[in-house]
Amino acid sequence: MPSSDLVILEREIGHQFRDRELLKRALTHRSWAYENAPTREDENKIRKLHNESLEFVGDAVLNLAIVEILYHKFPECSEGELTLMKHFLVSASTIAKVAQKIKLGDYIIIGRGEEKTGGRAKRTLLADSFEALTGAIFLDAGYIKAKSFVEKMFADELKEITPESALDYKTLLQEILQAQKKEAPRYRVIEKLGPPHKPTFFVEVEWDGGKAVGKGCSIKQAETAAASLALEKIRNESAF
Repeated sequence: MPSSDLVILEREIGHQFRDRELLKRALTHRSWAYENAPTREDENKIRKLHNESLEFVGDAVLNLAIVEILYHKFPECSEGELTLMKHFLVSASTIAKVAQKIKLGDYIIIGRGEEKTGGRAKRTLLADSFEALTGAIFLDAGYIKAKSFVEKMFADELKEITPESALDYKTLLQEILQAQKKEAPRYRVIEKLGPPHKPTFFVEVEWDGGKAVGKGCSIKQAETAAASLALEKIRNESAF
């Protein structure tokens, strides 16, 4: 990638790297590393070419920064409300939207196969690359600079976020299970009661580790209620 492109990205994110190699690695997807590695015999050498380890670091830094920002922004909120807002902000869908604002996909170095399948626009790839970029800034300049970057990039989302706006239980449940490397939750209507003009639906959500049943006057409401109960169960289990 031309240095001029990296300079443009640095201006967008508000950070000039002391170690430009960190930035290049943060932008390098594993598909490119495997296509261009001299040999596949040494997995450790290939790992040093792509951004997955930086993504691991960035995920932790991003979560900590968002938690700290929310703690000071909403001192009156309960732990549950702060948790909902945090999960909403660090979800892959939200991170991908933030990444799109700086056109991060244009800078990612990906393999030919990934390029052909539209990899630059994939939500997961964008979110992972943004986390890697966060990790690179942290390693290049420390936590304060990384937190400042997160606060700048999430400015619009942080301005609009409230406990109520974060109550997308279905998306939140899916994101949490995805983070735990589990399959997506499965919903099914198990019962419908009441007259046609005023029905009550009962929907069961099942995931790797449990089940929950919600009810509502529509299937969508029942699914949302089931997802909410599932999140409560998962939260209680993780507390032990």
